[in-house]
Amino acid sequence: MTDAPLITRFDAVLSDLDGVVYAGPHAIPGAVEVLRRLAEFDVALGYVTNNASRSPAAVAAHLRDLGAPAEDEQVVSSAQAGAALLAEHLKPGARVLITGSKALAHEVSLVGLTPVTAEDGTPDAVVQGFDPGLGWRDLAEASYAVAGGAFWVATNTDMSIPQARGFAPGNGTLVAAVRAATGKSPLVAGKPEAPLFHTAARRLGSARPLVVGDRLDTDVLGGNNAGMATAVVLTGVDTFRTILAAPTPQRPAFLLKDLGALFEPYPEVVHDDGVVRCGEASAEVSGDGLKVGGSDDDINAWRAACAAWWSHHRDTRRHVAPEIAFTG
Repeated sequence: MTDAPLITRFDAVLSDLDGVVYAGPHAIPGAVEVLRRLAEFDVALGYVTNNASRSPAAVAAHLRDLGAPAEDEQVVSSAQAGAALLAEHLKPGARVLITGSKALAHEVSLVGLTPVTAEDGTPDAVVQGFDPGLGWRDLAEASYAVAGGAFWVATNTDMSIPQARGFAPGNGTLVAAVRAATGKSPLVAGKPEAPLFHTAARRLGSARPLVVGDRLDTDVLGGNNAGMATAVVLTGVDTFRTILAAPTPQRPAFLLKDLGALFEPYPEVVHDDGVVRCGEASAEVSGDGLKVGGSDDDINAWRAACAAWWSHHRDTRRHVAPEIAFTG
């Protein structure tokens, strides 16, 4: 194990927001201080978010209100990605039904397309992004247009979104309603697709970015799809057990308690004749289960467990959860 902090391996952090930096309107404890410290290590910072309900400028303003470093251009959103995807497939001036926020409509107009409402006639396309004000009539109008042949883009398909009181339905649940009504599926613009991450890295001039998120199915999968190093934090959606059971494409390179762990050395994971060791912890596969030498509140025990289980299940597209016996 090197004594150097993990962050010294990278030249930029591409951070998710919901569940990593904040939950609802409030900052996650310690997150803002970590983001400020990145400059001390000459590490650039970008924010990559699937939340299309606010403009990048509004997101940056919220971050600054919390005390985090944030310029407008540091924020890359799925609304921008959705608008860009529409522009690739439609002629200039094409009419797009906005099933989402005013911020999403603004991004659509910036790429030379025409945002419309349900009362404006037959649209050429539908773009669907999260907005807490959406209701049944909005989803019905989107369904009518999609069933009628309109090109359909979803900014993201997150099934849940972290809030101060817990987890609430995300854009994926609203997309699922339209999918159920029409039998069709949209093109997805945001995470876990790679372009969002490539755009953010280019803006920062980064050659060695680290993607940090709380969700395996969007943040980690997206970072892996982009060919970047990935880290999952335990301040949002995913947990030790869901991470352990992750399919191969959703497995992170690093397992962190929170953003503060970026400034700690990351222990080496050693494979030794079927036994995996991380720090003082160890793990080995036994049949369909795991024997873990360590306690269930020790993150090194989980790091060892993940390494052992993933080595045993190297290429799987489904979630595989073992029985775990902790002996520490």
